[in-house]
Amino acid sequence: MIILSRLDYAYPAGGEALAGVTLSVDKGGLLGLVGANGSGKSTLMAIMAGLYTPSCGSLKIDGLICPGNEKEIRSICRLVMQDADLQILGATVEEDLLIGRKRTDEAIVLAKDMATRFNLIDVWDKPVQALSWGMKRKLCLTAALLDNPKVLLLDEPFSGLDFPGMQEMRRIIVENKRAGLTQIISSHDIECLADIVDDLAVLNKGKIVLAGPPVEVMDKVMKYGVRPPCSWSAGLGVIPWDEGSV
Repeated sequence: MIILSRLDYAYPAGGEALAGVTLSVDKGGLLGLVGANGSGKSTLMAIMAGLYTPSCGSLKIDGLICPGNEKEIRSICRLVMQDADLQILGATVEEDLLIGRKRTDEAIVLAKDMATRFNLIDVWDKPVQALSWGMKRKLCLTAALLDNPKVLLLDEPFSGLDFPGMQEMRRIIVENKRAGLTQIISSHDIECLADIVDDLAVLNKGKIVLAGPPVEVMDKVMKYGVRPPCSWSAGLGVIPWDEGSV
């Protein structure tokens, strides 16, 4: 589904952000893209979303190659950014979910069904500024899934959430995985995702330095500024958060 081959990216103002990134994700796979702040995670996610064009190398998503097909890639990929306030455009939940769509009865029903799934229906007509941080994050995720994407990119989805919010985000991610949606989660912390991802890829200074199943890379992540899960450090392996997480 996703193949990155020797991909480089340099900012227009100068400065290399990514160098020689080679990575692949199977259809329906769940990849954890981890690394310390400033390692290049958000930049790589933006490239996979079709928002940036690589300086060198290539990206292939569902047969679409970048450079050259960024618009088509944007039509099948949805990126949920870390800062929800940068992504919410409507004044209310209803307006945000329906913005840019034809306001047909079918579209309204689909939006309400999705809002119900994410426990947002009770704030359907509420102004977005009255929502909590976690609810804003869910609103962005709801809007992304309404487009029925083939690839979902979640940039630091657990950032700023309390424990119940993290549990709910995990539940949503696992539900998407079971439905066959290809997902990539970026995070600087493995704790929230170690037991649900298929593979981990570790970015360090714009380069992929580790990649593979979590149990194969966990002992090596500390040297790249990433803390392994507490259970792993205690010699207990990767312990699921709850019975519904696997």
